[in-house]
Order: sequence, then C-alpha cells, then structure tokens
Amino acid sequence: MMRPRLLLRLVAIQRVLVRYGLDELIVATHLLRPMRFVFRLLPGRAVVDEPLGVRIRLALQELGPIFVKFGQAISTRRDLLPVEVADELAKLQDQVPPFSSELALEIVEKAYGKPALEVFGSFEEQALAAASIAQVHAATLKDGTEVVVKMLRPDMREVIERDLEVMYFMAGLAHRYWREARRLRPVEVVREYEKTIIDELDLMREAANAAQLKRNFAGSDLLHVPEIYFDYCHVNVIVMERIYGIPISNMRALREAGADIKRLAEKGVEIFFTQVFRHNFFHADMHPGNIFIQVHDPKDPQYAAVDFGIVGTLNPVDQRYLAENFLAFFEQDYHKVARLHIDSGWVPPDTRVDELESAVRTVCEPIFSKPLDEISFAQVLMRLFETARRFDMQVQPQLILLQKTLLNIEGLGRELYPQLDLWETAYPIMRQWMTDRLGGRAMLDDIRDHLPELRETLRELPHWLRTIAEQSASGDLRVRFDAPELRDLRDSMARQQRQRFALAVAAAAFIGGIVLLTTGQAPWLGWSALGAAALAGLAGRPGAG
Repeated sequence: MMRPRLLLRLVAIQRVLVRYGLDELIVATHLLRPMRFVFRLLPGRAVVDEPLGVRIRLALQELGPIFVKFGQAISTRRDLLPVEVADELAKLQDQVPPFSSELALEIVEKAYGKPALEVFGSFEEQALAAASIAQVHAATLKDGTEVVVKMLRPDMREVIERDLEVMYFMAGLAHRYWREARRLRPVEVVREYEKTIIDELDLMREAANAAQLKRNFAGSDLLHVPEIYFDYCHVNVIVMERIYGIPISNMRALREAGADIKRLAEKGVEIFFTQVFRHNFFHADMHPGNIFIQVHDPKDPQYAAVDFGIVGTLNPVDQRYLAENFLAFFEQDYHKVARLHIDSGWVPPDTRVDELESAVRTVCEPIFSKPLDEISFAQVLMRLFETARRFDMQVQPQLILLQKTLLNIEGLGRELYPQLDLWETAYPIMRQWMTDRLGGRAMLDDIRDHLPELRETLRELPHWLRTIAEQSASGDLRVRFDAPELRDLRDSMARQQRQRFALAVAAAAFIGGIVLLTTGQAPWLGWSALGAAALAGLAGRPGAG
C-alpha cells in the first residue's frame, strides 16, 4: 500500500509540472503515459508565458535538491539540449535562490555556540553563492585569512529522504512492469545514488575529501584544492580557503586574460585520468559551477576546484577492466574491448565475442581520432543504447558516479575547446599508467608494501613445517577438503561409488602437489597435498570404508 507521505509528494510533483506547463513533456514518456488523466485533473497552469528553459529551471528549483542536481548534470550537454534550455539550467550550478541571511546567522551561531562575529573576524550576511544543498558566505578568520563558510540548507535530510522514497517507488514500478528493468537495474541505481547524496549531507566528510584530494595533488600544477580549516568544521558547516579565479564557463573572461585554452582542455583530461587511475579518488561533481581557472601564468593556467561532497573510487577489478578498455579502444583493438566486457561480467558469458566486437567497432570507428566538435554525442549515445540492449548489457551501479563525471568532463571539453582530440590527449596518460602499474618498479613497490605480511609468514613457516612433519610421522596428518560442491556430491553418491571418488581425490591431490613443488609456489602446501594423496589412496582401496 502506498504511504500517505509518498502519495502527497507524487501529487505535489504533478502539481508543479502542471503549474509550469511541463506535464505534456512528462506524459510523452511511455512510462508515464497512463497517468495523463491524473495530470488533467489537477489545477491549471500558472506559469506558461515564460520560455521553456525558464519554466524547466523554475520547476526543478521548486521540486528540490535531487531535481536541481539532475538539471546541473545535464546543463553541460549543449550538444543534447536547445541553447536556451542549457543556458537556463546552467543557472542551477550556483544561482539557486539562497535562504535568508538571518537563518544563515542562526545556523552559524548554533554550530559554534556563539554569534558569527565572535567566531570570525568578519562575516558577509549576503550569500556568495547558493546551490541545491548548501550555500556559501564569505568571511575572514580573526587573523585576516580570507575564507568561505559553507552551510547546509535547513531540513535537507528530510527533504532528500522524501524524494528518495519517490525514486524508490518509481524504480519499483519500473522493475515490476518494464522489460528493460532487469538490465538497467533501477532499484540498485537508486540505492547507489542514495549512498552518494546522503554522504553529501555530512560536511565533515566533505572536509576530509578535500584534504585527501589536496594531498593527492600536492606539488602538482594541475589542480589547486583549497585549504580546509578543520577547527571550524562541523557536520553542517565547513570553512575553507577562499578561491579566486575565473569560472570555467566564462569563456570571454578566459580569452581576455590570455589563457591558453588548448592547454587548459588538455589539463582537464589529464586531471580526470589522474584522479581515476593514478589516485583512484576523483571529484565526482565537476560541473562548471565548481571549477575555476587561475591565470597567474596565461600559458599554463591552473584549475581550482570547490565542493567536494561527492567523490568516487573504484574497486581494483573495475579499475583494471576500465583501464584496459580505454587502452584497447585507443588502440582500436575492438576484439579486446569485447573480450573484456565478457570477462568482467558486464555482458552475459555466452555472448559471442565476434558479434560484440563488430557492434563495438560500428559505434567506435566513426568517432575515433575526431575532435569533439565533429562527434555527434546524441548519435553515439543512441548507438550505445542499442548495443547495450542487443547484448543484454547490464548497468553497473558502482560505475554511475564515474559515468556522470565523464559526461561532465566531456561536456566541459566541448565548451572549452571543441577542437580537442580527446584520444590523442588521453592515450599517453593511460599508457604511462599501465606501464607504471605493471612494470618492474611497480612489482618492487608491491613487494615492499607486503613485506610485513611476508616477514610474518616466513617467521611462522618453520613451525608449520615441524607440525606437519610431526603429524605425518605419528600418522595424524589430515588434509580437509570442504568445498560445498564436494559435500553435495559426496552426500548424493551411493556407497559403492565412494572408493572411486577417493581415488579421484588422490590423483588430483597428487598432481596438485607435484605442480606446487615444481613451480616453487608454497612447497609446504605441495608436501601436504602429496600426503593427502597417499591417505586418499588408502581410503580408495577396495574394501576400505
């Protein structure tokens, strides 16, 4: 049964869509077409004279942070949106209406237990910028250091949990009634998004993210990360160094400052691949409102980032598969791309490699080595969707943050320097990373990192060998094979088959022991396996057992 709060929220969402004349756009989608009659029962439109882009922006603002974030995510995709809509959605990056200065002062006083001017040397009551979840005020510390004070909007957790309930409801409907749901995994996607956005509500976590990112780029001219003042940070208030720079979306100002735009675009690609593969810790909210350019040296401009509430990491397996996929694509090795997709489990194991290879080639070959302004992203996207559907390719929820970040980066690249050859820029970075990862130096580093465990293992080895020898001499040596499959097989076998099974185990243990001894890998385990072979052979004699 639908909960009253959920029902009220769904009605409220529908009312907003009707008010801004967006109901026809929504019900045009096949999932919501059956709800057309519900929209028509609601009160008439109140805002219909404004352009479409303005109406979409106002509706998203009124609907709340989750909807604003959706608008931010797609605002960089001017290749997919009409110009007037993209321009309006760009305002969602840092021009969301702020809450009152009185409330801001109240939040600060509650966090520190005293008024703002007793904590800071100065505090600007007018918000410097406002976004979906928080807003920022300029201030100075008592020693005159310029900082910004970021604070959460009131009651954010309640608002977000309410809309997550709506998302789970819609995902549940999709899972139940939509054929594509098994492949697209809507419930898992919402669950992954929930973790991300709930983490964003803890500003102490954001402070820690910023500190880690700053360490990662220490001594690098690629990215400037502001200093965090932890003594002033709380769960709902964070204080950091004030960043000065040109917003990356202000192309006119960048050109007037003489910034090398081509170099800037190349640095953006390098920052992305460095974060994802070298550091395995990436800023996952890189829309233009969070990126500034410092032009101290116009020939070598530097990126500066803010807002570290959303960061991403990859597990080692996904990271390796992604790296190898990128490299195979850059080298136009579509067979390897297909093979990697099967090996990683992203497509079913019975997929024919040659058919997937042909499909990947069809999508990738037309765009390879072309600059961004010659690639129709919409067309590529449609082909990718078709390929995914044809080969039953499942969405990987753990990669959604990375895909969102890549979408933002590619959108920024289009605006910044459309002539950028993404492949030429990224390939050397990935090749160097792979060399560093698999080379002799990496092997030595890995050995060094595991020396404590290796030292402990070597220290215990004589004791293990002595124990094995004593048990073998006394006839007490036992090696236990406890795989569930073997237990099931043993339980289902008739008594007359037990001897043959024991002999088979003896042969397997004997071969395994020989392999371990001849390769030099865990020789003590090899001797144990040979002992097990002998015991199993005795158990397999006719009449034994």
